[in-house]
Amino acid sequence: MKKRVSGKVRDVYEVSDSELVIVTTDRISAFDAVLPRTVEGKGKVLNALALFWFDYTRDIIPNHILSGDPGDLPAYFRSAEFEGRAVLVRKLNILPFECVVRGYMFGNMWEAYSRGEAFCGHRLEGRYQLAEKLDAPIFTPSTKAHTGHDEYIPFQAVAGALGGELAGRLRETSLRLYDACYRYAYDKGIILADTKFEFGLDADGRLVLADEIGTPDSSRFWNLAGYQPGVSPKSYDKQFVRDWLLNNRAGGEMRFDSVPDDVLEKTAEIYRECLRRLTLAGGGA
Repeated sequence: MKKRVSGKVRDVYEVSDSELVIVTTDRISAFDAVLPRTVEGKGKVLNALALFWFDYTRDIIPNHILSGDPGDLPAYFRSAEFEGRAVLVRKLNILPFECVVRGYMFGNMWEAYSRGEAFCGHRLEGRYQLAEKLDAPIFTPSTKAHTGHDEYIPFQAVAGALGGELAGRLRETSLRLYDACYRYAYDKGIILADTKFEFGLDADGRLVLADEIGTPDSSRFWNLAGYQPGVSPKSYDKQFVRDWLLNNRAGGEMRFDSVPDDVLEKTAEIYRECLRRLTLAGGGA
């Protein structure tokens, strides 16, 4: 079976002229680096959550999923190695941007705001605290880097590359998806602070949702109970690993190869809890 791409987390196999199989591994990345050790069961959690959200949002936009049923996969993927990790998808012309939507003041946007700088062309007025809800969600796209750093860019750069009509559809669809997922998660006691979407065009030029959606790798999920602006919230994502790396630097350098067992085990527990909270399903990982 031909492996087409080995990304930070996912491996992509070409199975026909029109179909791919995507396998979600237990690899974890932070600050654009893949850690040398894995988080046990993480790939199964990501796959289950993405399948849940793809189904939940299919009335907003079609997605690339053909089947998550092991019986529909090529025989090569019907083994314990791939169980709960592999999906059959349509091959698309993937657009070269990550469509990030932010509903709260956090992360890179908080850093820019704290310096008095615009972010992705947005200069937010008023006084915001860390983790405070924005007046309205905003679209903050970035380039996609398979290695190294993504670069945040203004909407005009997306429009310049894709044309105003397609760029506008990306922004509108991303905001609609965020709103739908935000409302659902909030009812489950979880705040979807920000998230990213990826899109492609099918053979007929139609816009299709691709890659992943609503996972702890692609989103910031916060516990609604106890949330308050001005404090870094309890999260259901990989912020736990990011915090360890930030707080345990050596000579200013992050120790990607030194993340201890208990941090990786706690991260696996956080991912399983996110799945349970959002889908009311057992972790299964």
